[in-house]
Parts: sequence; structure tokens; C-alpha cells
Amino acid sequence: MNSGSVGLSHNFYRHKLKFSIDKVDVMVIQAVGLLDDLDKELNNYTMRLREWYGWHFPEVGKIISDNLTYAKVVQKIGMRTNTKKTDLSEILTPEDEKSIKDSAEISMGSEISNEDELNIKELCSQIIFLTEYRQSLTEYLRNRMMTIAPNLTIMVGELVAARLISHAGSLVSLAKMPASTIQIFGAEKALFRALRTKHETPKYGLIYHASLVGSANPKLKGKISRSLASKCALCVRVDALGENSNGDIGKKCKKILEGRISVLESGTGNVKKGSKVGKYVSEEKNKGVYSQSHEVVLKKKTLRKESDDDEKDDKVKKKKKIEKDDDSDEEIPAKKSKKKKNQDEDDD
Repeated sequence: MNSGSVGLSHNFYRHKLKFSIDKVDVMVIQAVGLLDDLDKELNNYTMRLREWYGWHFPEVGKIISDNLTYAKVVQKIGMRTNTKKTDLSEILTPEDEKSIKDSAEISMGSEISNEDELNIKELCSQIIFLTEYRQSLTEYLRNRMMTIAPNLTIMVGELVAARLISHAGSLVSLAKMPASTIQIFGAEKALFRALRTKHETPKYGLIYHASLVGSANPKLKGKISRSLASKCALCVRVDALGENSNGDIGKKCKKILEGRISVLESGTGNVKKGSKVGKYVSEEKNKGVYSQSHEVVLKKKTLRKESDDDEKDDKVKKKKKIEKDDDSDEEIPAKKSKKKKNQDEDDD
């Protein structure tokens, strides 16, 4: 009986997973992890290529700043002597092509062998392949995130949303977390260091890379990240626990947040919505108009002033009385001492 119930539960949850295969967030976690690894590898490969080919033709690195374009140019040229014959119009602009061909004639680089050229070209092909694969992986991640968490993706973008889910472990775990935790996600080391050293705690973590926070005024980044974290917490709960999530809530929240950013940047962010701004009535509007409330306010003020004046007079009187008592106490022993002197003189 026990084994039968275990088998039934396995089948039930297997069917549930198959039924909601689009909602599996493990694919997103693995994809964003692979994307970070690819970025590190591409940076290492391009740095190695620039140093390696720079010994032979250093002027190319100064003219071309883009890594993918640099790899394509190096793969097509190969030896520096082939630069004049090679057509680079498909990769570069006419000005860059002309400057590379001119600099090839006066280059100060050292010579390389044919074997070196083959290995450099192989490295270029690896860089081009990995860059194209990264682009396709980014597109896959965007489509998958729009299926799993459309509201969160609209709010912060697919890369930041995927990193938040990866950091939390799953979409449901992220939905269970409060906005204050989402705000400093990724800055745990800085948070505990600040608590230990009694310094200011960080205001943002992974959420800093969202376009709304990045494009804001530096003084307002803390406020905007706090507001964005609260809206992200709402969007994640809808994505994780809602049945039909088509991104409408994410669009509404983003519109509200953009309005708040514009209010903060205009300098009227301290006034809360619905608060009464016009507290006092202008004098010109009610000039010459009798109002009983004004008279009551004046009476209250005059009474308050009179009571304050009375209290001050009482205090002054008390001080004077105390001073008089002190003076009288000093005069009495003086008189006694004079009487003693007179008695002594009479005895003599």
C-alpha cells in the first residue's frame, strides 16, 4: 500500500511538471549562469587576442575598439603584409579601412610565422562563435523570462529579473521575500560589513542594474530603488502565484514608478498625494470681510499673552522677595556684632 501511494504521488507530480513546463525556472537559472560564464571567457579571449596580435600589428587595436569587429578584421587580414589586398568594406567604415591600410605600411610590429597566424585565426573564430552564441542565448533568455515572469521582466529587464530569480533559488522563493530583501539582493557582504563596522547600510544590490535606477539622479537612486523593490515584490507574487499573468500589472507599476521619478526629479517629491497644501488663506482675498473665527483666534492670542505676562511678573516679584530676605539675614548678624562690641567697651 505504501509503495503504491509513493508511485501515485510520483506520477502526479511528474504530470504536473509536464503540464506547466513553461513555468520551470531552472532553465532561466542555468541560462543566466551560462551567460555570466560566457562574458568572462569572452573577456579573457579578447584580451589574449589583442596582446597576441598586438606584437605583430599594434595599430589595429588603437583604431578598432569593438571586440567582435577586431576579431573579424584580424581573421580576415592575418599577416600584416596582406592588408593592402584585403577588402574590409563589409566590416569597417571607409575611414577606418583607409587608416588601417595606411598604418600597415609604417607599422612597428614584429614579424610572426605562418603557424602563429593559424593559431591567431583559430582564436578569432572562437571569439566570433562565442559572441554569436551569446546573442542567441540572450534572445532565448528574453523569451523564457517573458513566459515565466512577464511582470518582473517588464519592470527590471530580463537580465536583472533572471539574476534575482537565480539568487533567490526559484521564482516561488523570490515571491516569498519582502521588498526590503529584494532591494539589497546581491549586496549581502556590504550589508553585514556595514552592520559590523556600524556604517551606512547599502541602498541597492542587483536592482541597481535596472534601467530605472541607472538612469536616475545619483541623489535619488536610494528612493527609486526602494520604490522599485516594492513594485518588483508585487509583480513577482503575481507571476509566481497568479494563474494568468500577461504583463498588465508590470506595465501599470512601471508607469506609476516613472511618474514618481518625474515628481522626485522636479523637486516636489516631499509632498504626499492627497495632502492639503493651501493651509492659510491669503489676506487680499478676505480683506475687509468680518469673520468671527478670526476674532476668536485673536482673543485666544491676547489671553495667552496676558497670562504669559502675569507669570513673568510673578516670577520677578518672587525673585525680589527672595533677594530682600537674603539682605535682611545679612543685616541681623551685623547688628549683633555691633552690640557685642559696645558691651565689651562698657565692661572695660
